[in-house]
Amino acid sequence: MNLLQDIIMVNRNVFRKSIQSFKTSWVIVFTGLAYMIIGVFMAITINVLLRGILSILAGIATLIVGSSLISNYLYLLYNIINYDRITVDDFKNGFKYFIRKIYGVFFIAWIGSYFLSIVLNAIGSNAILINRVIGIVILVALNPLPEIIYQRHYSSGDSIKYALGFMEENWLNWLLPNAIFHFILYLITNTLVLGLFTTYLPIGHDIGIRRIGSYILGQTLFSFIMIYRGHLFKILSTSTRRKRMYMNKFYD
Repeated sequence: MNLLQDIIMVNRNVFRKSIQSFKTSWVIVFTGLAYMIIGVFMAITINVLLRGILSILAGIATLIVGSSLISNYLYLLYNIINYDRITVDDFKNGFKYFIRKIYGVFFIAWIGSYFLSIVLNAIGSNAILINRVIGIVILVALNPLPEIIYQRHYSSGDSIKYALGFMEENWLNWLLPNAIFHFILYLITNTLVLGLFTTYLPIGHDIGIRRIGSYILGQTLFSFIMIYRGHLFKILSTSTRRKRMYMNKFYD
């Protein structure tokens, strides 16, 4: 089986699985509205409660809230990929399910950005360009990190290491469908998703009928993309091209 055949067979199988999962779990489209409401409410609450000397805790509290929302979304995807369903209880339990791993990843990222800022300050004039290049490299190299968090029982640090190894072996199989889907998403919504842990699309300030329709369509596609990524990662991470060549039933 050559590489092109493998890409076609993998994505044909993933597309079929994703359609089935989306049919039974389409309600995930509307979680974005829930996260926006929760995020705004918690931001106001943190701003009111953590004033004065307590303001030093606001950043930590904001990070915890953000991590819990990401945890919730990944837990819903976990249930969709494995069971083709999500329930109200899944939504209730998801806020803390992966929070430690996500918070750990953010902590590692904070340490990395701290030392990077020191290096960039020493470089001087080209610091902005180098910072952007590094950002793109991280976005590509760690792209499957959300799927690793909810499909693999690794620590935060080991999840990052696994992402690098996964991309080394599966970069074309992973990046090609992701690039196509996100290009379509950009054409529909004029929005580029550049965050590793994006959980919904921003609705913006221009809330007209056309904008709402575009948002719902974009959020629907975004949700399908995340489900697609989950099934794609599950297949690629549990098999090799050689194994898939000898296991035609893998695609049944």
